[in-house]
Amino acid sequence: MPVTKRLLLLFSLSTASAFAQTPLAPLPTLPEFPLYPAPQPVISRDINPLHPFSVVGPRGTVLGSQDGSYEAWLFPRKILTNVRISAEMQDYPVPIDVNAQAAAIDVRPGSTTITFSHANFTVREIITAPRNVPDGAGVLVFYQIEAVRPMTLTFSFTPIMERMWPASSAGPPSPEWVKTGNSSGFYILHLNFPDQAAAIAMPTAEPGIMQPYQELARVYPLQFVLHFDPARDSHTLFPLLLTVGDTPTTATRDTLYEQLSKLDESARTIYEDQQKYEGNFLSSSLSIDTPDQQLNDAFTWSEVSIDQLRVQTTPSHDEEALTAGFVGSGDSTRPGFGWFFGRDALWTLYAVNSYGDYNVTRREIEFLIKRQRDDGKIMHEWSQTADLVDWKSLPYEYAAADATLLFPMALNDYLHISDDQAFIAAHWGSIARAWNFVTTHDSDGDGIYDNSQGTGWVESWVPSMPHQEIYMAALDEQASLAFANLARATGHADLATAAEARAAHIREQTEKEYFHSNFYSFSWNRNNTTDDTATIFPSVAWWDGSYSLDHPQPMLNRWASAEFSTDWGTRIVSDRTSFYDPISYHQGTVWPLYTGWVSLAEYRAGRSLSGYAHLRQNADLIWAQDLGSATELLSGQFFQPLGRSTAHQLWSAAMIISPIIRGLFGLEWNAATNDAAVNELTVTPSLPADWDYAKLSNIPVGGNRLDLEMKRENGMLIVRPTYHAAKVYIKSRTHIEGQFSNGILQLTLPAVEIGLSQDLPESGSSTQQMKVLDQQTTPNSLTLRISAPGGTTQTIWLRINHPQPSLHATGVTLSDAKTALQKLHIEFPSGSGYVEKEIAFSW
Repeated sequence: MPVTKRLLLLFSLSTASAFAQTPLAPLPTLPEFPLYPAPQPVISRDINPLHPFSVVGPRGTVLGSQDGSYEAWLFPRKILTNVRISAEMQDYPVPIDVNAQAAAIDVRPGSTTITFSHANFTVREIITAPRNVPDGAGVLVFYQIEAVRPMTLTFSFTPIMERMWPASSAGPPSPEWVKTGNSSGFYILHLNFPDQAAAIAMPTAEPGIMQPYQELARVYPLQFVLHFDPARDSHTLFPLLLTVGDTPTTATRDTLYEQLSKLDESARTIYEDQQKYEGNFLSSSLSIDTPDQQLNDAFTWSEVSIDQLRVQTTPSHDEEALTAGFVGSGDSTRPGFGWFFGRDALWTLYAVNSYGDYNVTRREIEFLIKRQRDDGKIMHEWSQTADLVDWKSLPYEYAAADATLLFPMALNDYLHISDDQAFIAAHWGSIARAWNFVTTHDSDGDGIYDNSQGTGWVESWVPSMPHQEIYMAALDEQASLAFANLARATGHADLATAAEARAAHIREQTEKEYFHSNFYSFSWNRNNTTDDTATIFPSVAWWDGSYSLDHPQPMLNRWASAEFSTDWGTRIVSDRTSFYDPISYHQGTVWPLYTGWVSLAEYRAGRSLSGYAHLRQNADLIWAQDLGSATELLSGQFFQPLGRSTAHQLWSAAMIISPIIRGLFGLEWNAATNDAAVNELTVTPSLPADWDYAKLSNIPVGGNRLDLEMKRENGMLIVRPTYHAAKVYIKSRTHIEGQFSNGILQLTLPAVEIGLSQDLPESGSSTQQMKVLDQQTTPNSLTLRISAPGGTTQTIWLRINHPQPSLHATGVTLSDAKTALQKLHIEFPSGSGYVEKEIAFSW
């Protein structure tokens, strides 16, 4: 037979190579070891087989459904998919679909465990995506098995070997079984090129279906057949090992085997190191402790969710940046948005800065600077396979215009918190180029950066795409102030003065162009007309805390109402809009991103009750779908994520952290002060009425950390700092009366506070919960305008901080109880849909 045909057999036959090769030793299983060596947060739930899970790391991910089936990626390739398990027990003639026995899921920062439970056996599938792995690896799956009698487990999967979008792939791989010992071995997945191959092993397992070359061509799943004997194999872990070779020297049989061996030998160390990493990450990050344990946990999981989305660029692994999010790819090569986006990361850096991971911020900024266009524009999108295609010829890299505005904003936030003036100075040239791009791309001459250099937010709109969105105008004003601060910090006073003047002009122009009929328009067009669609986009004006709109009250009322506010977040547009569609990406869905924008705006505008309701809606999403993560978008009509929603979404997690830290607790930083010895932290808390205390630990301020304990005492909120190193000057905003004495901030609480109970509804529910439309206070009164479905009874909390014999209420009956915290019931009049009511307290 000619050599060419022998090579054809090598890549086509499901048998080991016919060439004489050095025998390979079998890969050993692992002795059982403690899988949870240190306490970690854990979410434990019964299985919902239709819900997704994700385990993401810097070099790979496992994405699946809670029935335990999954796909595995070694970035940027999807190696295999549809992993499923079946079992046959000795003297038990019924085959068992193990995935149908999925009973419980336990999600920890370092691993996810799915437990399959049957009367004869328990199988645990333990998945991790470690930070430190040998070359060519990225994920590990361990199988822990207990059984009454011997059984055979068959692990079936489909080999894929496809590159992530948009790179092309070479077609389906040709599998080869390589023996190691008498019956065990591993698969090599060959492609048509000798420099690309992957290897998959499960120690002691045999191959399953091996189609002879002579048979009619047909696709069978690959299989590992594992014979488990409880007398022999108890207290053993069976790892599924994956590795890839992408050069002529690493894609060979012997090199792939060496990589599998190294991965097998180091599997325990890799796993334990990942558990230690997660523990260290959480212990060094900002944490909250409040009476609401679910909120505490949501905050922790949001930090973990963001940290997991740090992915290394391929193939060199010399860069790391934040990806937008992941969900199973199905039949496609798009695992959600599992690649790099400028604006997604820049919105998220506010959360990263808040919990103090300065290194992540610096690496992200440098990642963006490396891809900054020569004219200064900041990138929008960079695929994991961008280096494998002519990426610049595709329309994605600079498709959107907003990242160039968010760039100085995020950098200014980093400077305020870290006081890292050296980093700003080192990258001043890139900052100045980005600013020059913004100031020289105003196509209509109104002094505001517009959409002529890419989309603002929406990628489709009715009836046509906007010319200049209020989203862009609001960001431009804040970017101008941010750039002014960066310029002043680096000795460019003239540029700072010009940027401040530009910000003032934008503010004036925005009010002139956009405010109409008690709402701010969605967009302003070249012919001096506006698109007056009511949207949530004006809410970004409050984001940086340095700017707000002049006439917000009617708009804030509508955002808080059922017109915008569902029971699981805020819609992008009013449900009264002619083209409103509750399942349209840009015309009616609920995004946690928008809910976070609105929540922070409400807190900063004195609407703490609605702000808290929206904050809790985002926080509770941690338990709603992909456990430990918040999803990308949900229906505007029913409480249900869209089918294509990216379940582990970057900025959805960020929009839990930022409203909690900057809204509910009112933290504002000024570490970069003129006096280098003084770092300032402003604390303006709006604690829920039913909270007696709260504590924040590991708050970053410059190079220091401090803790803040807040406690109600005798009608005051006492804020006690504990410093880890140098002291920080603590103050509060002037609208809360307080004083600083003996290192303690004492804030006078209002005589009366109102609180709400807020939880997500059942899946599939429509909006039914009470909404706080307006919240107005004076020194002697509190007035709320609220709405709820007609004929319903709603509950609120009343806290009396300063007993008032003359306390009077209208619209609600006061309790006879003498306790400081009371539950009150509000009766709403009959009516169709939501009806409004005003309640007031005076003293």
